[in-house]
Amino acid sequence: MRNEKDNLDELFSKFENQWDVQELNSEHQMDFMQKLNKKEPKKKYWLVTAIAASIVLMLGVSIFYKNEKPKEFKFASKETKRTDSIFNILIDNELVKLKEKSSPENEQIINDALNQMKSFDADYQKIINELQKNGENKQIIYAMISNLQTRISFLQTVLQRIEDNEKLKNTSHEKTL
Repeated sequence: MRNEKDNLDELFSKFENQWDVQELNSEHQMDFMQKLNKKEPKKKYWLVTAIAASIVLMLGVSIFYKNEKPKEFKFASKETKRTDSIFNILIDNELVKLKEKSSPENEQIINDALNQMKSFDADYQKIINELQKNGENKQIIYAMISNLQTRISFLQTVLQRIEDNEKLKNTSHEKTL
């Protein structure tokens, strides 16, 4: 152990004049204590959080109301309103049936069908806008009924395709010997 201490002393003695030694000024401790005791004001993130929450809330509400289709026509006759109501009930029933068939195997078919329904809904909204703008005439009423019938027929076709896929999947294949 003594030998190691001698080696260290010898090593330090070689570099004795090369050390960078500087005296700290007399106020260093006082400056350090002031910085240590200095309290920084807490940053107020609540304002930023409140603004962000408001923006998210407004986006959510706008998306909700954007997807909701108008159910009442201001300029339509009772027959037109009744026809629209009947067809929309049938469409809603078919959509419920479609959503009940949801499974991992049917997910792609259902998503594609719902995207197509959005396209039909956009066309239907144009027809309704035209109806409200120009009033009822045979062409607009025919276009409205045609759109509604197309949507119902489309949903029934999709449901039939899903059922056919399920039947095909559930049938047993011939066993070969």
